[in-house]
Amino acid sequence: MAFTPLQDRVLVRRLEGEDKTKGGLIIPDSAKEKPAEGLVVSVGPGARKDSGELIAPSVYAGDKILFGKWSGTEVKLDGEDLLIMKESDILGIIS
Repeated sequence: MAFTPLQDRVLVRRLEGEDKTKGGLIIPDSAKEKPAEGLVVSVGPGARKDSGELIAPSVYAGDKILFGKWSGTEVKLDGEDLLIMKESDILGIIS
């Protein structure tokens, strides 16, 4: 894929949620919520301070992240559904 986000934006692939509950009930597609976990595909170079100094991003390609339910903009690249969001929309890195 030949796409690099600009500034402090991050390209994210959603990780699919569970198909079953802990009790073993199967969740139909119509009742599933969009997962709030994802895998960072690529990261922009970072934001700039008013002085022009570059602020390096805190996440890197390959990081597993948690983000807000309504974060990002959905895009389709190379037939794959992805999200583009600002780094500030990311709540944390899952280790």
